[in-house]
Amino acid sequence: MPELYAQPYDITANGFYFSSTEEFETKQKTAKNDYGEPVEEFEIQFIDGEEIDSALAHAIGLDQGNFPAFFTACEEWDEEGKIIVALAVGECGYQFDSDSTTPSDFELDIYYLDTLKDLAEEFVYEGYFGEIPERLHIYIDLEAIARDLAVEYTETVIAGKRFVYSCR
Repeated sequence: MPELYAQPYDITANGFYFSSTEEFETKQKTAKNDYGEPVEEFEIQFIDGEEIDSALAHAIGLDQGNFPAFFTACEEWDEEGKIIVALAVGECGYQFDSDSTTPSDFELDIYYLDTLKDLAEEFVYEGYFGEIPERLHIYIDLEAIARDLAVEYTETVIAGKRFVYSCR
């Protein structure tokens, strides 16, 4: 489970580390500022965890309102689900609803490739442009196809892995 930090907006109060919603609630109840008043508002910061969880936290804009959903996602979603949401919300501009968002809510074309040229090559050899005789493959300008694909597809890196994707 990732470790988060609750940084109070009140500069006279101390923050705390937590790794679950229950731990946050327990520590938040005892948080006081220098004047003995309760602290209620915190900036939530990702401190430690898997790289994909960090990418997900960044994409959804981790805050006091959505960190319980973030913990649920970290526990229940597989890596591919986290990648889908990180791309959809962080790159495509979809909204993250902490009450109902799941990876299946988003329609993206994701290819586990390094570059648009790799995607162009895959499209050519998979026959997306029709049947092309093998002897003509050396004459195909993959760079030009990659430039055309850049209208709809984008390269990105999430958690150290390269992807080519398209938002629908």
